[in-house]
Amino acid sequence: MALSEGPAGKDPEAFRTIREVSEQLGVPQHVLRFWETRFRELRPLKRGGNRRYYRPDDVALALALKRLLHEQGYTVKGVQRLLATRGVRATVEEVTGGAGAPANEGRGAAAAPDPAGCAKPCEVAVPAEVTTRLRRIRDRLEAALDAAA
Repeated sequence: MALSEGPAGKDPEAFRTIREVSEQLGVPQHVLRFWETRFRELRPLKRGGNRRYYRPDDVALALALKRLLHEQGYTVKGVQRLLATRGVRATVEEVTGGAGAPANEGRGAAAAPDPAGCAKPCEVAVPAEVTTRLRRIRDRLEAALDAAA
């Protein structure tokens, strides 16, 4: 879903409520609130009654977070490291394909950021059982690195 898509008749640069962002991204509102606690870069404006208003950059970051966490299998810690090393803007552009449109829409393969730091994501079709095993290995490696630190 492109970021310019939103409620009918609403300017693409207009602020969005948490409900609008939740519906646009297909994630529950509590997930967006949780991400705000884990990613300091995601900071919507808060007005009276703690009502949240997401700027277009906040929506783009939330879309990138959704793709990294829910589609590409990153952990919260892994995404935090990615944002710290590559920066928010570069990560969002790489993950969302620049304008918030899916980088791999309609291709059938999962686009993942290149671990070597290349600007162009690599596309690889990986069987589900291999992906599951690799995620378990990655989690164990992250745990070992955290224990060593």
